[in-house]
Amino acid sequence: MRIQPRQQLLDIWRATARSSYQNRSWVWGGRESANSVSDAEQLLCVILPATAIENFRVDDPDQTDEDVLRALHVMGNAADIPRHLVGILLEYFDRYSDNGVPLFHGGSSFSTLDPDDKPTTEQLELDVVESYAISITLTLATLSFARKFETIVTRKDLRADTDRLKDMASTRLTAAMVGLLRSFTVNAFDADSDFGRHLLRTVNQVGLPEKRVTTQLIRELRDVTAGLQNRINIGSGQVNDVDLRTLLYECGWSWGVVRDAPTIDFVTGPGIVQRDGYALDAPYLYFTVVALDGLAELFSSRTRRDGLLDDLQQRLAAALNVRWDLTQSYWSTLASFGDGRWPLEDLPWRATDGVESDYFSLLVTSIAARDLAERRGTDVALGRLGRVLGELANRARITRRPIADDPGVRLHSPGVAIALDRSEEFGPPLAWEATDFAGLLLKRSLRVTELINDIDLRRELLELVDQVWDHVLARRHRDSTGKDLWHGLWDQPANVFMSVTERFTQPAWHHTVRVVESLLFAAGLANSSPLHAGDVSEFATNLLAEAEHLFDQEQLAGSTEAGSPLRGEMQIVGSSISRAREILPVRPGSATSLLLEALRKLEQLAAARQEVIGAS
Repeated sequence: MRIQPRQQLLDIWRATARSSYQNRSWVWGGRESANSVSDAEQLLCVILPATAIENFRVDDPDQTDEDVLRALHVMGNAADIPRHLVGILLEYFDRYSDNGVPLFHGGSSFSTLDPDDKPTTEQLELDVVESYAISITLTLATLSFARKFETIVTRKDLRADTDRLKDMASTRLTAAMVGLLRSFTVNAFDADSDFGRHLLRTVNQVGLPEKRVTTQLIRELRDVTAGLQNRINIGSGQVNDVDLRTLLYECGWSWGVVRDAPTIDFVTGPGIVQRDGYALDAPYLYFTVVALDGLAELFSSRTRRDGLLDDLQQRLAAALNVRWDLTQSYWSTLASFGDGRWPLEDLPWRATDGVESDYFSLLVTSIAARDLAERRGTDVALGRLGRVLGELANRARITRRPIADDPGVRLHSPGVAIALDRSEEFGPPLAWEATDFAGLLLKRSLRVTELINDIDLRRELLELVDQVWDHVLARRHRDSTGKDLWHGLWDQPANVFMSVTERFTQPAWHHTVRVVESLLFAAGLANSSPLHAGDVSEFATNLLAEAEHLFDQEQLAGSTEAGSPLRGEMQIVGSSISRAREILPVRPGSATSLLLEALRKLEQLAAARQEVIGAS
């Protein structure tokens, strides 16, 4: 793997601090003007590594690494950095709250389907699922950071700020969880409707009669259906009045709180306002994946280990966990439906509204990969996902040269515009632009690579990861003069695609945080135990048996009783054999290296002893 996650993360920290922390204050915004989503992504470029990787911690000045201090030097010394982070995080939570009530407005992240139109003020103030989801990631990282930092804080004013930060983060976390519960939706439809025909056309890969495919799909989804009918009892997505056993359906998250979403009666108190819903009561693939990514942090081992959730949040998390499981199972079932070619392998993915896109294929791959991780999927299934990712990299012209007017390039610029249905009730029709294909592909490729246990398959995926990383790395903002504040941040697609003429003067934090997330996956992959083939283990085991036997012979011959130099050699050999025995189950190649050296020294000792015997 050519990625060097530690160095790359330090470079991003250096660039983020240089561009965002000026004159002792945080500068919000980038390519988009400041909004709750982009500003959270900007903060996560720093706070995510600081809470996810042990040697990137900045919450204890006595344990902060020197290279971390060098990367963040514009924010001060080891004691200054966590203090400034507390202030910056408080500023974010203050900016996106109104009298203590958290706000999740889409703001400048909203665009319009018609470029001549502009969103109305009312539209800019609509809450959006991406803000809920990223707030879960940000607030959990904030709580983890604040709880560790408070253990070394002695100043009363700083302790008060840290306590206030924890309270504001916890309130925003609760509000975000409520927002996601009220944005979940189940859209049921007949098999002979337009939605039903598009769905059946997507999953029917062998040309079976539609009635037979419908029956089979309903049967394969029966566990998900039972869960939706019986386990969804708070928030939106309740389908007690619809018999899903005879209908086709989709489940997931809409782009905001859905129309007529019920309030959650047990969530009351300061800071929580459950506004009327407005979004289409149907799932969007993009926002479904965004929600699942945010919820992954909620259900992580760190959240459980550090006890980051209070009693109310644990109750909300349980309800969200039901939706998490059912949604993953639903989309994973669609992706791999049937006995032949998977629907996911039939690129591009066709949504139930008939729209097709390779970006949708990448989103479905994201869900399928996570579901396989939860179910400990086989290497065969993971290998098929890997090949889909490789084909998507080809079609998006990441690993292949683009041609004139290439549709693959349009995945990156201008990207995929996702229409936000029902937004037209507040002004012109809104859209959400998805331009993160390359970063998302890198992130998913690393995730699938980490899950694979077959050496050859992992090597194949690592080659794809290296190619995608080379492409992503080439899209950083570049400045040969060294004066550009944004140098080293993302994203500049014109660097790699000659047909893209627009050059940006500011970074997109959405792209940059995608790279940060990918680098965290790369760090986890680098920290994992190396794979090994069975024949390597067998070879090492045979070497160990021979080395132990010869070592015993030398001990019996009295080598340990010989002079000091010879006794020292025997001790070294014994230590090498012990170390090899210890690491052989997980690192047979390293064990082989130790054993070969031990055998070489044992042979030298045996030869020397034979010479002595011959001379006498």
